[in-house]
Amino acid sequence: MESPTPQSVTSPSDFCATLLQNSLKSRDLLSGKLVHARIIKSGLHLGVYLMNNLINFYAKTGFSSDAHNVFDEMPVKNISSWNTVLSAYAKQGRIDAARRMFEKMPYPDSVSWTVMIVAYSQIGHFETAIRMFLGMMMEKVLPTQYTVTNILASCASIKSLDIGRKVHTLIVKLGLSSYLTVANSLLNMYAKSGDPVTAEIVFDRMRLKSTSSWNAMISLHMQSGRLDLALTQFEQMSERDIVSWNSMISGYNQRGFDLEALNMFSKMLKDLSLKPDRYTLASVLSACANMEDLNLGKQIHAHIVRTEFDTFGPVGNALISMYSKSGDVERARKILAHSVTSDLSVIAFTALLDGYIKLGDLNPAREIFDSLKDRDVVAWTAMIVGYVQNGFNYDAADLFRIMFKEGPKPNSYTLAAILSVASNLASLMHGKQIHATAIRSGEASTVSVSNALTTMYAKAGSINSARKVFDLVRWSKDTVSWTSMIVSLAQHGLGEEAIELFEEMLTCSIKPDHITYVGVLSACTHVGLVEQGRSYFKLMKDKNGIEPTPSHYACMLDLYGRAGMLEEAQDFIENMPIEPDIIAWGSVLASCKVHKNVELAKIAADRLLLLEPGNSGAYSSLANVYSACGRWQEAAKIRKMMKDRQVKKEQGFSWVQIRNEVHVFGVEDGLHPQREAIYQLMAEIWKAIKKMGFIPETEAVLHDLDEEVKEQILRHHSEKLAIAFGLLNTPENTTLRIMKNLRVCNDCHSAIKYISKLVGREIIVRDATRFHHFEGGSCSCRDYW
Repeated sequence: MESPTPQSVTSPSDFCATLLQNSLKSRDLLSGKLVHARIIKSGLHLGVYLMNNLINFYAKTGFSSDAHNVFDEMPVKNISSWNTVLSAYAKQGRIDAARRMFEKMPYPDSVSWTVMIVAYSQIGHFETAIRMFLGMMMEKVLPTQYTVTNILASCASIKSLDIGRKVHTLIVKLGLSSYLTVANSLLNMYAKSGDPVTAEIVFDRMRLKSTSSWNAMISLHMQSGRLDLALTQFEQMSERDIVSWNSMISGYNQRGFDLEALNMFSKMLKDLSLKPDRYTLASVLSACANMEDLNLGKQIHAHIVRTEFDTFGPVGNALISMYSKSGDVERARKILAHSVTSDLSVIAFTALLDGYIKLGDLNPAREIFDSLKDRDVVAWTAMIVGYVQNGFNYDAADLFRIMFKEGPKPNSYTLAAILSVASNLASLMHGKQIHATAIRSGEASTVSVSNALTTMYAKAGSINSARKVFDLVRWSKDTVSWTSMIVSLAQHGLGEEAIELFEEMLTCSIKPDHITYVGVLSACTHVGLVEQGRSYFKLMKDKNGIEPTPSHYACMLDLYGRAGMLEEAQDFIENMPIEPDIIAWGSVLASCKVHKNVELAKIAADRLLLLEPGNSGAYSSLANVYSACGRWQEAAKIRKMMKDRQVKKEQGFSWVQIRNEVHVFGVEDGLHPQREAIYQLMAEIWKAIKKMGFIPETEAVLHDLDEEVKEQILRHHSEKLAIAFGLLNTPENTTLRIMKNLRVCNDCHSAIKYISKLVGREIIVRDATRFHHFEGGSCSCRDYW
């Protein structure tokens, strides 16, 4: 007969430990506290193992203070005791308490250091996490694979490639590179830190590759613009998860290949084992929005409804953006009205706002904007840009002032937008104030703001300030920066400087675009460099592969016309591969007026009126050509034709801004409060400059009138009245800045040269096509205009 098997003996300490573990599994706090009481009554509180279990129970049920109390009462502690309390504080986000606990530890081990590294990483303090890791290395505590994966994630988050490479070297020394999680972390770090070459080497050397490994490479190729490689690796995958598909779909969408993104989504739907998540749907709706494909967007919306997918958050935002960008802003607004507002980000509101702005319907756009509770800088900027794009410059300026007082700090896009307002209004004072704001905020050196500043100063007539801004950002300039400066120099009559800058741009290997060539051709036009203009026109096509646009052809016609080469201009326009537009024929007609070519003027005017029958400029220019040639009867016929056809000539205006107020003048203006003083001063100036040698160009008055009457009309041209007003109301020796909606006539151009010498001031006149800087009796255009 066999003896009975003895029953296993369990110590009281082990029994209590088992009870604590069961209480933890069931999250039964009361049971755990009863066990705690039993431990104390039984005198078991001296055992380190049992007390560590008790600390663990309190820590993992969220009672870190109780855990710490138990820890403090322990007569003997081991490293596990310390780490359990440390981990409890870290997981609750009580980083300061965790740090104090860590600093009291006699000998922190790899677990202790890793807990702190992970804690700092999780709250976004990546630099501190890296410093903790470096401290760990100085203490010669060996990291685990969990330590290095977390520190690599921190390096990836702040793109710290140098530290990441040192960690990689350590990983190789410790033999940790064979772990799949470590290899994936290395791959992710190199991909996000901008070293795709090493990332590919790591990927190729991996013996085992998980789906995450393949996903990281697909994402890397997409970010680098290597879409073909991404697709190749995607197709090589034996198993794909939702992240794989999302990497392809979002990658295509973000790179502007929206049709490919939608095709990939269509293939994904055929895999019945996968269901699109919020990132998938947000990306495909974004693709529909970019393509403004309302029908396809509605189909995806229907799919969302059929599958009862949650439309809060990114999907709700994407739906509103899709409908707004596709023109159905009312549907977008209905979705917004039926959504839980707190679950929608300001992006959704901004998209809807932008939809109304694109339609030019700014009242509902402003209502939406005003209804936003948490308006971020994107919303403010969108509303300001909407006003600017629709010509409501003063509304944009008012809103910016409110933003400056009550809203978030403007970013570079906000400042660039409001600088365009100052440019449109040619308000140098406001532009300078915004420039000061940009300097204080540190945004003045950004490309978008510096480009806007360059344009603002140039349009306000301060070309030297524009050049200073341009030169300050020499090493970060893009094509737009160079182009803005080249165009500005050309508009200010500084053709040689514009051409010199263009050549410097080519030397710096900055590729010019079609607008750059408009600028450099315009520069050649303004200084009469015909042969150089021809060579640039050829260079544009042959070297840069830019097909000439109507603007380029118009520049070439202007180049020939201003130089008096009307036969070349006529031959050029007749052999253009595209149909000449109104700007091209208008340029030819303007040249005919200057050079008194009646026959070509008739051809140009006829073609211009075929394109635009109501073009008052065509009638006026042809009448002016006849008048300039003394053919008064034919000129009168053209003017009668204008009257019979009810075509109204655009009226000329000039304006000047004095002390934040704009004063507008028309020819023979009799409405200004200072009319008598203005007219009296102009009469005095007229006499003085005639004594200096000025001869009124009465032929500029294209009517058959007495010479005295002609002189009176010339004396009261709008720009002359604006100058007289400016002289009366500004300090001596200051620059006068006059704006005009039409081109300056020959007489005014000649008179202002004499006036600048008479009063000893620089007078800057911006007309419809360019700037004239008058100083000391000469003009920056050198009379070639």
